[in-house]
Amino acid sequence: MAENVRAIKRRIGNIEDIRQITKAMNAIAMTKLTRMKRRLEPARPYVAALESFIAALLAQGAEVSHPLLADNGSTAVGVLALNADRGLCGRFQGEINRKAEEVVTRDGGKILAGGEKARAHFSTQRGIEILRAYTHLYEEPSIQAARRIARDAIDLYTAGEIGKLVVVGMEFVSDLAQRLVTVDLLPIRVAPAGGEAIVEPGDAAEMLAIALPLYLEGKIFGLLLETKTSEHAIRRQAMKNATDNADDLLTVLTRFYHKARQQSITREIADIVGGAEALRE
Repeated sequence: MAENVRAIKRRIGNIEDIRQITKAMNAIAMTKLTRMKRRLEPARPYVAALESFIAALLAQGAEVSHPLLADNGSTAVGVLALNADRGLCGRFQGEINRKAEEVVTRDGGKILAGGEKARAHFSTQRGIEILRAYTHLYEEPSIQAARRIARDAIDLYTAGEIGKLVVVGMEFVSDLAQRLVTVDLLPIRVAPAGGEAIVEPGDAAEMLAIALPLYLEGKIFGLLLETKTSEHAIRRQAMKNATDNADDLLTVLTRFYHKARQQSITREIADIVGGAEALRE
C-alpha cells in the first residue's frame, strides 16, 4: 500500500511538471497569436488591392499578355504545402500534409515542402518528388520569405517543370476556427475589371511585367500570414486542452492519493491496535 501511495505521488509530480510546460506554451502561443493577428489585419486589404490593380491592368486591352498568365504546356502540378517547423500544434500539420498528399496523388504532382514537418513527411513518401524545401524560412513570415518562394515558383513555371502551382494552407477565421484551403497561384487567373489604374497606351504590358511578380509575392505573403496565424491559434488551443486535461487528471489522482493514504493509515492503526490486543492477551 505504501508503494502504491508513493507511485501515485510521483505521477502527480510528473503531471504537475507537464502542466507547467503546457501552461507556459499556451501563454507563448497566445502572445504570438496576438502579434500575428495584428500583422494579418492590414495585410488582407493589401493583397486585395494588388489583385484589383492587376485586374485593372488586364482591362486595358486584349493585347496585354504575360507568360505567368498563360498555360505553359506542362501537365505537372506543383503543390506548395505550408506546414510548420515545430510540433505540438494539434491537427494543423496532419491536415495540411494529408491535403497536400491528396492533391499530389490525384494530379500526379510534385511537392514544394514548406516547413520541417512537410519536408520530413514527404521525404518518406515513395513516388513523391520534392522540388524545393523551405525549412525555418517563415517562422516569422516576411516579404523576403515570400519573395524567395515566388521566385522559385516563377523559375519552375517558366522552365516548364510545373504547369500549375497549388498552395495548401489555412485561412484564419477566428481564434477557434481555421479553414483548410487550397489556392491556385500559377498560372495567374485574375478577371479583367475596371479600376483606377491610369496607364499610358502601350505601357500596360510593361507594367504587368513588373506587377505580376509583386502580385505573386503578395499572395504568398498573405497565405504565409494566414497559415502561421492559424498555426498559433491551433497550438494555443492544443496547449489549453492539454493544461485542462492535466488539471482534470490531477484532481482524480489527488483524490486517489488521499484515499490510498487514508487506507494506508487505517491499516497501520489496525495493525497497531491488533498488536496491542495481542500483547494484553
